[in-house]
Amino acid sequence: MSDRYQSLIHTPVGQLLAKNLGLPNPVRLERWTEGAPLVDGTVGLGGGRAGGRLGKAVVAALDELGIASVEEPPADQRYKGLVFDATGLTSSDRLVELQEFFTPLLRSLRGCPRIVVLGTPPESTNSGAERVAQRALEGFTRSLGKEVGRGGTVQLVYVAPAADGALASTLGFLLSPKSAYVSGQVVRVGAHGSTAVAENVADWSHPLAGKVAIVTGASRGIGEQIARVLHRDGATVLGIDVPQAASELQAVTGSLDGDHLALDITTKDAPQRIARHVTEAYGGVDVVVHNAGITRDKRLMNMKRDGFASAVAVNLTAPERITAELLKQKAIRPNGRVVGVASIAGIAGNLGQTNYAASKAGVIGLVDSLADELEDGITINAVAPGFIETKMTAAVPFATREVGRRLNSLSQGGLPVDVAEAIAWFASPGSTAVNGNVVRVCGQMMLGA
Repeated sequence: MSDRYQSLIHTPVGQLLAKNLGLPNPVRLERWTEGAPLVDGTVGLGGGRAGGRLGKAVVAALDELGIASVEEPPADQRYKGLVFDATGLTSSDRLVELQEFFTPLLRSLRGCPRIVVLGTPPESTNSGAERVAQRALEGFTRSLGKEVGRGGTVQLVYVAPAADGALASTLGFLLSPKSAYVSGQVVRVGAHGSTAVAENVADWSHPLAGKVAIVTGASRGIGEQIARVLHRDGATVLGIDVPQAASELQAVTGSLDGDHLALDITTKDAPQRIARHVTEAYGGVDVVVHNAGITRDKRLMNMKRDGFASAVAVNLTAPERITAELLKQKAIRPNGRVVGVASIAGIAGNLGQTNYAASKAGVIGLVDSLADELEDGITINAVAPGFIETKMTAAVPFATREVGRRLNSLSQGGLPVDVAEAIAWFASPGSTAVNGNVVRVCGQMMLGA
């Protein structure tokens, strides 16, 4: 779906109107294309006056990814990204070191820049003063995300003390154009007892080579794009969708040399059928993406029981049951991944979507409930999309659609590929230490936290 406002604003007349009237001026976001460098430019590194504990680990991770970096970056050069190791900020009076590093460099950033601040999880700090300072990083990064402009993004990554060597996958995603529509997020690496020793990734351009991935709701929209991105990264994709979408599903998976299963995931025997299929055909599965979802929107006073129950059954109960069956049968291989698709509606709520919002908040609950329980390096995370340009959002009334597009730090809607890229990061075998996260793919939407 085209964004006519964005097309207009990039004309000479549009730029004049944006400047004189203070209208939103969305930048055309850079998105990664296969064969391109992960980061097309240099990343500047800093760590405050005394430095932090992650300096060497960051340099090693960027070297592994082939990303050029420079420590103590001079302000007279241009940078595609900045990484600041804030783990050394052990008291609130040292927070000014953030200003000392960033202020001279912000005008040296190229278009669509990436900024990452690294911290210690507040609950893992050694003193009350350090906990205060590390918690303050959340306010700093979220505010900077609203200032940086030019299509730029800002993230905070809390790295548990045992996870120093597990940064490559996360830095590769957050510093690259793959994270085009992710901003203002707090990511935790090494939380929930997840191992800090990630599986070796032989080829970062195809990290899922040899892996098998399930994607529900794969026949179109976001699900189709998830299937395509996971295939691009090397996975064999098993697409699942309702029988009514079988022809579309076959077309998608056929173009990816993948496999398909036409079934209704809410039926009683669906979990068993899925588990049996992946076990017999592949000996197990490495990535499970619960993408299938429906809306049945009405104000609660006008909603029928079936409208409420069906949204919960598809969006939440089916992922619960399928995950439980796959785990019970040990069909998810060691270092496997379970990824849910929540929604900004599950965080901030939405008018006329009590059923949908409940189901999507429940997906976040599923992450919370399993993150500490999974074994053998299996992880569970979720994405929470905001306004994504799909056929569904194309049907939204014009005024509501424009608000959805502009009410974020990037002043535009995201694309299905933005959701898919975040899921591919979670799915990477290098993301073993990324567990229990819910990351919003929303351009730092002004609603919710």
